[in-house]
Amino acid sequence: MNDRFDPRAGKTADHEREVQARIDARDAMSGGAEQEGGAVQAGARRYPEPPFPKQHQTKPGDESALDPAPMYDAPFWKGSGKLNGFAALVTGGDSGIGRAVAVLFAREGCDVAICHLDEDRDAADAKAAVEAEGRRAIVLKGDVADPAFAKAAVQAALDAFGRLDVVVPNAAFQEHVGAFEDLEFDHFDRTLKTNLYGYFNICQAAVPHLKSSGAIVMTGSVTGIMGNKDLLDYSMTKGGIHAFARSLGTHLAPRGIRVNVVAPGPVWTPLNPADKDAEKTSKFGAETVMKRPAQPEEIAPAYVFLASPQMSSYITGEVLPIIGGYSGG
Repeated sequence: MNDRFDPRAGKTADHEREVQARIDARDAMSGGAEQEGGAVQAGARRYPEPPFPKQHQTKPGDESALDPAPMYDAPFWKGSGKLNGFAALVTGGDSGIGRAVAVLFAREGCDVAICHLDEDRDAADAKAAVEAEGRRAIVLKGDVADPAFAKAAVQAALDAFGRLDVVVPNAAFQEHVGAFEDLEFDHFDRTLKTNLYGYFNICQAAVPHLKSSGAIVMTGSVTGIMGNKDLLDYSMTKGGIHAFARSLGTHLAPRGIRVNVVAPGPVWTPLNPADKDAEKTSKFGAETVMKRPAQPEEIAPAYVFLASPQMSSYITGEVLPIIGGYSGG
């Protein structure tokens, strides 16, 4: 028996039980389950949602073969000269996020150099999409893990456009493993070469040619923030990209060159069906808060924001997650 007694305690406990009883009653009526609905549609137009057709691709993946076709052209986006007169280089610019970025950059007045590995049809489609916006485009085929290609790509952009203002390191390699022991050295090495060496190479080649108000906008990932049990090496590289951008942003700030990262969650691009099996691809993005993957055009505006000196002149070293919401579960 307590020697001291606060009469309010009993009233508080009674009130807690009343609140609990109301919730218990509601749970009983609903079967105790959360109300399930369709995917969240909060954009300028309706976006596809799982289940998707079952499909699997060989690497590096082809946008032209993806069903449904990724939505990258953002017809609702009205350009306003945010990158007027600029020139940009986008690695992995043939498809997915890279293509969507190239199109919006062009709509904002920017010429674009599109780097790709070997997806010739996708690269030609991306080039045509940029040119349809009234801007110049060149296509550069090669491996960003090779420093010689990175230097050649930067020089080609300078030769074509006479300047370089924005660099978007975006090309990536991703392949899952079911067990840590199955992550073989050549697999690990390829992931690091593309995702880390590739970013380093293109940045180091470009930086001497960037002037004050120039920008580097890297593609990170939610996996670099949250981790991923099946993408051990990929998550490592994306976390490394985040740290690289933060450090390089500090290093280049005195020159007036800003460095930032966009860190997407699941996005409907060839990268994922070229990793996941057909069954998992059909459910891609369903576990996010929005219950669907993003379309590339939903991610690309963040790159415009971070590239434009009109919009983000006081932002450097930041990581901007666009992941479809945070689950409190």
